Amino acid sequence: GAEGSTLMSYFSKNQIQALKPKITFSTLRDLQCPVLQSKDLQGKPEESCSTEELFEWLGAVLNQVSLDNKSCSFLSTYCCPEPSTVVEKAFLCTITGFIIPEKIIQLLEQLCCYFGEPKLAYWLTLTVHGFADSPVSWRESEHGFHKGGENLYNFVIFRNLDYWLQMAVGAHDDCPP
Repeated sequence: GAEGSTLMSYFSKNQIQALKPKITFSTLRDLQCPVLQSKDLQGKPEESCSTEELFEWLGAVLNQVSLDNKSCSFLSTYCCPEPSTVVEKAFLCTITGFIIPEKIIQLLEQLCCYFGEPKLAYWLTLTVHGFADSPVSWRESEHGFHKGGENLYNFVIFRNLDYWLQMAVGAHDDCPP
């Protein structure tokens, strides 16, 4: 009604426009991946990696850090945690923009459907990063973006539909409920 047209005229007068999320796809070839067991959060030597090792490795992959452990002109190196396996092809889809929680849930449900048919993958992940200066916070505390800004969570979904939920919040933020 009248409220809707007033709102639309405000947006058009101030040159405000809706933007669609940006979606990019890439294929990672011969990616060394950690071996995970859904029931083994702590990992076991020579059998599986821990949740912490996966989280660190995933951060390296998402930030396109070289995983070959060769030093060049820097002091630190990184390699995939052991045990690991080489995956011929891994697919990475990145969606950048404002995405409402209902869409994230829908995405998560679609990823779970991936295992409906026999697949070669043992697990997959969905990582959601909040903006560093996001006004959203947990509980009644203001988001401490002036002092850090960490704000992400990650689902690791296994073939049997078990999952891990990993969360990272800043030192000045309350932990999620």
